[in-house]
Amino acid sequence: MRLTAVDEIAATIGLKSGQSLAEARAICPSLDAVTADEAADRRFLEGISDWCDRYTPLVAIEGREGLFLDITGCSHLLGGEKLLLEDILKRLFQMGLDVRGAISSTPGLSWATARFGSNGTISEGDAKSVPASFPIAACRLPEETVLALCKMGLKRIGDLLAAPRAPLARRFGSLPLRRLDQMFGREDEPISPRRPVAELSVERRLAEPLQCEEAILQLIQRMAVTLKLELEARCQGGRRFEVLLFRVDGKVFRIGVGSSVPLRDPIRIACLFSERLVALHDELDTGYGFEILRLNVLQAETLDRMQSDFIGSAAVETALAVFVDQAVARFGPDCLARPVLQESHVPERASLLLPVSDLMEVVSPENGQRESGANRPVQARRPIRLLKVPEIIEATAEAPEGAPMSFRWRRCLHRVRRAEGPEKLAMEWWIDGEEAPARNYFQVEDDDGHRYWLFREGAYVSNVEMPRWFMHGVFA
Repeated sequence: MRLTAVDEIAATIGLKSGQSLAEARAICPSLDAVTADEAADRRFLEGISDWCDRYTPLVAIEGREGLFLDITGCSHLLGGEKLLLEDILKRLFQMGLDVRGAISSTPGLSWATARFGSNGTISEGDAKSVPASFPIAACRLPEETVLALCKMGLKRIGDLLAAPRAPLARRFGSLPLRRLDQMFGREDEPISPRRPVAELSVERRLAEPLQCEEAILQLIQRMAVTLKLELEARCQGGRRFEVLLFRVDGKVFRIGVGSSVPLRDPIRIACLFSERLVALHDELDTGYGFEILRLNVLQAETLDRMQSDFIGSAAVETALAVFVDQAVARFGPDCLARPVLQESHVPERASLLLPVSDLMEVVSPENGQRESGANRPVQARRPIRLLKVPEIIEATAEAPEGAPMSFRWRRCLHRVRRAEGPEKLAMEWWIDGEEAPARNYFQVEDDDGHRYWLFREGAYVSNVEMPRWFMHGVFA
């Protein structure tokens, strides 16, 4: 068992991360050690990254205990880089966190300064002189590489800068030189945000926190009016929207909704979030209120202006889209499904149920869009109810290749009065293999007038291996 993290008091008495627990207790017998929970630490760090989204949408998690914030174009909102950093550190300190931070022109230099320097901003003029006194560990190198460099007398970044590059590359590879170039801006080091950046965003910072859901919905509608102007300028409509609610104590709630068609009407957008809030009523804890609200457009598509005709078909399509969006917002994306034809002649693969919200663009033939296989002619009759998995039955046939005379399905015996068939269907060899047996389908009617769809798998070629009978569907 080894230490994964230590506080400042433990560090002053000589304890460090990676040290064995037995050695640590020998140094400090009264050591208070707590079992590490990496999953909980990760969730806690993700919660802090969500909180930092109030400063910039470009937030990336770095390692086990760090965050990268790309504040390009955001610092002026709080009066500059220095005031922004002070605001972050002060708020996190009030939450009970001991945080260090630095702002510079490169992620590598900020990482090194926050861990081996002091809090603050580094100007362009000091970007080369400040890191020279940092230890080699500030270059974000593996521990074995750091130890090897220290054995050679290269204990500071300044020593590494003064050494010739070619021998260093031959001895330690390209990583130390690449880290140096990234730290001093000679090589780009982009950060990968934890969440996708919204295409459009509107934010409101409130003087008084909001707790009432009705007031939250009113503010969302007002922000949607601002979004509508920008979407109209782009000739676009939103398909996926998201509201971020920043609670006073640092908790962040993300509420997302989707639209079946491109949308920019503020009232309809607010109605979607109203349905979503009804579904999340018990999970949305307002606490002492929300101080920041942000409305994001995560996905936008082209939306041209449309003029409705005299018979009002556009109004009917709009009403259908409104119903679908509200149902999906309250009950989830899988509450409404629609069968879609597929390119397959095997009955159980001939159609697929997909969410209606993903198919609203193709349900109307007037818009000129057609789904795959929608106009394919169906040559044979198919049952109104098709079993997802064919069920094996016991059947007795008069002739080896003829229709069944009787069959037993779900412990009930059915005697066949009429039968049609067979309809032979070969399996798809590229999916089922070349040895898959063909099916012979029969439409049968029992003495009670119920009609069924059966098939025989295989043929009567020998007494060793008999064919099997299956129930696949029920007619109306």
